[in-house]
Formats: sequence, C-alpha cells, structure tokens
Amino acid sequence: MGRVVVGVAVSVAVVACIVAAGVVSRRVQNRGKWSRVVRVLKELEEACETSVGRLKQVVDAMAVEMHAGLASEGGSKLKMLLTFVDHLPDGNEMGTLYALDLGSTNFSVSSIQLEGNRSSILEHDVQRLPIPQHLLTSTGNDLFDFIASSLKEFIDKGNDSEALLGGRRDLGFTFSFPTKQNSISSGMLIKWTKGFSIGDMVGKEVAECLEQAMKRKGLNIRVTALINDTVGTLALGHYHDADTVAAVIIGTGTNACYLERTDAIIKCQGLLTTSGFMVVNMEWGNFWSSHLPRTSYDIDLDFDSPNPNDQGFEKMISGMYLGDIVRRVILRMSQESDIFGLGSSRLSMPFVLTTPIMAEMHEDESLDFRDVARILKDIFGIPEVSLKARKLVVRICDVVTRRAARLVAAGILGILKKMGRDGTGGVTGVRSRTDVNIKRTVVAVEGGLYTNYTMFREYLHEALIEILGEDIAKHVILKVTEDGSGIGAALLAASHSSK
Repeated sequence: MGRVVVGVAVSVAVVACIVAAGVVSRRVQNRGKWSRVVRVLKELEEACETSVGRLKQVVDAMAVEMHAGLASEGGSKLKMLLTFVDHLPDGNEMGTLYALDLGSTNFSVSSIQLEGNRSSILEHDVQRLPIPQHLLTSTGNDLFDFIASSLKEFIDKGNDSEALLGGRRDLGFTFSFPTKQNSISSGMLIKWTKGFSIGDMVGKEVAECLEQAMKRKGLNIRVTALINDTVGTLALGHYHDADTVAAVIIGTGTNACYLERTDAIIKCQGLLTTSGFMVVNMEWGNFWSSHLPRTSYDIDLDFDSPNPNDQGFEKMISGMYLGDIVRRVILRMSQESDIFGLGSSRLSMPFVLTTPIMAEMHEDESLDFRDVARILKDIFGIPEVSLKARKLVVRICDVVTRRAARLVAAGILGILKKMGRDGTGGVTGVRSRTDVNIKRTVVAVEGGLYTNYTMFREYLHEALIEILGEDIAKHVILKVTEDGSGIGAALLAASHSSK
C-alpha cells in the first residue's frame, strides 16, 4: 500500500513539473514574441527620428531646392511653376463672381458677391455635383458641356439678374490637373490623372475649352483666372490678412505656394510684373532630400505605388499614405509574433486603413482603448487584441503622425527661409540673428489632415517652436483657410478682371 502511495505522489510530482515547465516555456515564448515586436517598434522609432538638428537640415534642404528650381527647368525635384498671379486680392474687389473647381470626379460651382471691403463677402453659394462616369473617358466637348450646363442651372436658380439678362461675368477656374500655364487665364493640359482619360483634351487650352462650352450654353462668362487649389488658398488667405505670403494644403494630397520676387526667378530672365512679385506653385510633394528620415516601410510603399521614385515627400506626410504606413508596420509585427492573433489577410490589403480611421485610433482616450479594438476588428478582421497590443498600435500611429507633422513644419520653414522670414535673413546655415527685423508672417493652411487631426496639428506647432525658438515663432501664424479652390478662385477672377 505504501508503495502505491509513493508511486502516486511521484506521478503527481512529475505531472506538476511538466505543467510548470510548460507554463515557464510559454512565458519564455511569449517574452520572445513580445521582444521581437518591441524590436520592430524600436527600429521604427529610430528610423522616424526627427530631432531638431535633422529638421533644420530639412529646412535648409528645402530652401536650397527652391533656389535650384527657380534657377533652371529640371534643376530640382521641385518644379517651382509660374502661376502668372502677380498680385493678390486686397479687399477692394467688387461685384458678383463665379468659380468652378474641377479636381476629382466631383466638381463644384460657386458664386460670391463682393462689396469692396476686406473680409466682407456678402453672399457665398456653393453647389457640389458628381461627374457622370461615362464623361471621364468621353470627349472634351462632352465634359465641358456638362459643366457649362450645370453652371447655367446654378445661375438660373440664383438672383444674378444681370447674368440672366446676358451681362458679362468673370469666373475663376480651379483646375487641379498637370497644366502648363501660359498666362493667368490660360494653360495647356499636360495629362489627365484621378481617373480621367479624355484623349482629345491633352495639349489643348483648358480655359478656352470651358469658354467655348459656356458660349454654346448662352453664357457670357470669361475665365479671368486659371489656378490650382493651393493658389486659391493663398488668395483667400491674403484677402482676409495682407500678411499672408504662403499657403499649404495638407489633406489627402499636399502642396505649397508662396509669393516670390520676380528677379529671383532666374529661369525666366526678363520676367516683369507691375508688382515685382509672382506666386510660385512649388509642387512640393515631389521634394526630396537625403535628410528625410525614410524607413523600410516608406521604401516598400513607394515601390508598390503607381509612381515609384516620385512624390517622395508627399508619401511621408499626406493623408493618402499615413494610414497605409501604419498598416505596413502592423503587418510586419503580425509576421514576427501572434500578438494580433493568427493574422488576417486584410492586413495585406493596401490602403484598407485610411488616415482618418488611423487618426481615430491614435486619439482614442478610453482607458481600455476600445476604439482601437473595434477598428482592428472592423478593418482587419482581428477579433481579440490584448490591451498591451492596443497600446502598441496607438504608439505606431503616434510615431508615424509625429514624423509627418514635424516634416511639414520643416517644409513650411524652408519656404520662409527662402523668403527671409524665418529669423535668419534667408542665410543658409544661420540659426538666428538679432539684427534681422522679424515681420509678422501668415501662412494659409487648408486640408483635413491639419484641420481635423488634433495630434497632427499639435505636433506641427510644437516643431515650429522648437526649430525657430519662441521669440521668432510668435511672429509666424498658421491660419486655417476654407474653400480656397472656390472663393479663392473667384477672388482672383475679380482681382484680374481688368487684365
């Protein structure tokens, strides 16, 4: 009997040892899996590092590339395109103006009434309409006839009796497709993007095609300003505040423009304007510098994109791409461990995680990060994620967003450095000078990434202060501007109507 008891005791002890060994083994395995995930995060943090020193290098690089782009065609990744906008609205504009905004598969028609007092826009009506799918690949006449018909219906519903009786009106046309500008009111279409493919339009004067269509519909309207949306944002910002000298759009896409001295535009020697200035469209999404903190995820995203080795800056900072960078990091972590379960095929789907949804995870303030859990389940099909893993996802969002916002800040200050408005007097390599008179400088900003994403906006402002120092930063003001592509276009139509 004693032997049986001893045998049972030994068996129990052996089982206990096996169970204990299993527990220890799982803990070791879990620690190993977690350490691999932490290593991926640490590598991301290091690769995305945006120290003040590095940001100042990006500031200098932006200013240098701007100089190169102004010196010769193809001299820089920055195109530095002339807009032929040589003066901006000053508040004295009067009358009823119209605007068309065509930049995607939707377009908008708007009208404003001006009384000649700065910041006084008496009326502002907008109508947004989808473009029928078949018109995206039809003919130029078909597309512009549809747009002109929509404009006529818009006018017919309004109170513009003079236009209804055939009186002439001026119109600003925001056309956000690659165009070679020939004057403030004319430009030749280089190529279509964003789903459009209308062969007979390529190489044609865009404003002329629109004017002919409006004439066919019985409208006496002249295109007096052909612009892109960033220029419209600058015009509207300047209308409300005369110290506005640059504009940046930070949304799904990104771009910037600013007011340049004509004598600094070396590639167009002999260019004369009555004001001595001209708005330059930078096309800054294509900016590149070895100082930009690029990761393996950026490289892979660029390789998989329809335009590799193009728009490098945009792919690091714009709303089109931030969510997908975060997705790629989560995918890498899921390949290193099972902290996100057995993985999900949706993690391999490009752009399944949009930036607005990513921002929702980033700004989840609940104690258990329930929004993060919900989004991981809804978007990726990952049903259960530990609290520790949810916190990890928030950290990934933070690293990617902080890098983007701080790079935008450096880009903006690169523009101000080129203009001599950053406290250095425009001298490369100089950090601050007490002998430079700091002017109040306003940058108009438009786009949902800035206006709707609180953390992005806070990181951007934080970087401005870190780079400039508080004494200089207080002279640089970012002002939200809404509907530059509509109101701004109409204002430019008014300010150039006599030309």
